[in-house]
Amino acid sequence: MPKIITIVNQKGGVGKTTTAVNVCAYLNKYGKKVMLIDLDPQANATSGLGIDHRNLPESIYHTLIQDTPIQNIIQPTKHKGFDVAPSSQDLSGARVELVTIEDREQRLKKALEGIKDNYHYIIIDCPPSLDLLTINGLVASDEILIPIQSEYYALEGLGQLLGTIDLVQKHLKPELKIMGGVITMFDKRNKLSQQVVDELYKHFPHKVFNTIVPRNIRLTESPSYGETIFTYDPNSKGAQAYEKLAQEIIGLENII
Repeated sequence: MPKIITIVNQKGGVGKTTTAVNVCAYLNKYGKKVMLIDLDPQANATSGLGIDHRNLPESIYHTLIQDTPIQNIIQPTKHKGFDVAPSSQDLSGARVELVTIEDREQRLKKALEGIKDNYHYIIIDCPPSLDLLTINGLVASDEILIPIQSEYYALEGLGQLLGTIDLVQKHLKPELKIMGGVITMFDKRNKLSQQVVDELYKHFPHKVFNTIVPRNIRLTESPSYGETIFTYDPNSKGAQAYEKLAQEIIGLENII
């Protein structure tokens, strides 16, 4: 069975897109066919995979708003078996346009019906907001992965996010589950980072992955070359962390 995972946090700058792109790369390394759906109008996941979103004839916007079949917009990446449903600046308008569309929260879920069985994993990268694009991502997914930055304000806003997820579970997708949180941008030289980690393990009401993603300059460099960390610097600490996270995700299903 395919697994659809939404990566979400309404707080920006927490490593959400970095996590989405690189988890896909390492799931793919382990023989899994994956698709990344870029639901963020900033299109960072799209451009970070070496795809020029400014010159695409169609994007996920056209699927959500104009009913373009999602298979028509899918683009291959440099990794065989790793596709992307790209974003574009048009997606900024979708937040408003979706309001008047029937079944507005179900658009992405319905679009995936015909193609989801072609993949082992579909990863959805949501915008840093709790809007209709994010709601579409949540409704379309089976589980949620929450990147949490190891800084002072990291735990702020988590309650609002969990509240939104609870509403989606109650009214739109009862079977939706939280896979867990993953700690990102960890700086072992900073005592506060460790305090945040300790607080998260103590108070976060869901699983926290064992993998902790460190601050790593190679992770921030790789998107500018249109590469994942797997191809850019597979020996870096960032690469090692995302490989371990992918192993944890696969291990949750007892596949390896």
